[in-house]
Amino acid sequence: RVEMGRLYIQILNGERIWTCKHCQTHLAYHEEIISKSFTGRSGKAYLFSSVVNVGLSKAEDREFITGRHTVSDIQCNGCRNVLGWKYEKAFEDDQTYKEGTFVVEKAMMAKSRGWQS
Repeated sequence: RVEMGRLYIQILNGERIWTCKHCQTHLAYHEEIISKSFTGRSGKAYLFSSVVNVGLSKAEDREFITGRHTVSDIQCNGCRNVLGWKYEKAFEDDQTYKEGTFVVEKAMMAKSRGWQS
């Protein structure tokens, strides 16, 4: 979140928190995962209902195996690494459930220190 030019990092409370692999900025609660069966540029990726501490690039249309979508890349507010993308719009009726959700590449995330199995 940015207020008056200052960047604020949100700290999540709890034990099962996903963080940025590079800078440990909090990204999401484990319970926000909708699906673990997505693929990103670097391999396995997770679909989240919400994430925090990310910035969005300009939206653009991209072709995926599941059809055309309008997406915005998401980058970590802590280190600026691109983590995945946000689905802004789906053009196929059976894909509209993705609108407003976030794909984060597993290779870009780590489990927080307090993670309990």
